[in-house]
Amino acid sequence: MFEHISSTSNDTVKLLKALDRKKERQETGLFLAEGEHFAEEALGNGWKPAYVFADVAAADRPRTRDLLERMRGAGARVLTAADKVLAAISGKDNPQGIVAAFHQRLTPLRDLPVTGKRRYVALYEVRDPGNLGTIIRTADAAGCDGVILIGSTCDPFSVDAVRATMGSLFAMRLASVPFAAFRDWCGAGKVRIVAASMRGDHPHHEATYGERSCILMGNEQSGLPDAVEDQCDELVRIPMMGRAESLNLGIATGLMVYEAWRAQGFGRQAT
Repeated sequence: MFEHISSTSNDTVKLLKALDRKKERQETGLFLAEGEHFAEEALGNGWKPAYVFADVAAADRPRTRDLLERMRGAGARVLTAADKVLAAISGKDNPQGIVAAFHQRLTPLRDLPVTGKRRYVALYEVRDPGNLGTIIRTADAAGCDGVILIGSTCDPFSVDAVRATMGSLFAMRLASVPFAAFRDWCGAGKVRIVAASMRGDHPHHEATYGERSCILMGNEQSGLPDAVEDQCDELVRIPMMGRAESLNLGIATGLMVYEAWRAQGFGRQAT
């Protein structure tokens, strides 16, 4: 049997509900993920759960009960709750049967591998959590070795960013560093920085990605500062022929990431 909560005034409910705010996520080190798929991905990749709320009916299903038991075994406090409680936590009128809080996890930059063939994505002060989540999902799909967040990039553990990853958050190494530390790491590991830029004088499919590369993408509105572009190994542009002034950041990053993968022969990465 699991502990049951029926009131939205419960302290644990208030704690999880507050995780939609960055301040609360920073203070607690927790974040929310909704749905069985996200919970399975998190457990499968070794993320540590803190709390999990389950709909009473869902908790009676053998598959869900097995998941809840495994989450309890991984350290989570497991509770069942009424629909109104799950709705209060998730902020949705029709929440999924499970809402869980996990401990945040970032990888120190020094622990990202720089041996053999490697491909990374770095994002400079990206502001939109939907874009960030989509890029993490794309990087996972293309077999990248990690996503590096530079400067004041938005929070990868916000509800919107986590939801946009479709679970890929739990499979992807994430690091968060200042640009100077990123540049030093690339230099030491011989990781080639290829940036998309309006100053690029050749298309992205003609870039020299090399054995180890990092695709660097800038802010949605202002792109990369000149001082940052001047420290990149190569600036490229993505060709366009219509009347659109620019591409969505998630789309542009996807084009760059898949071209870097193609340049390596679409081979599998080392672990």
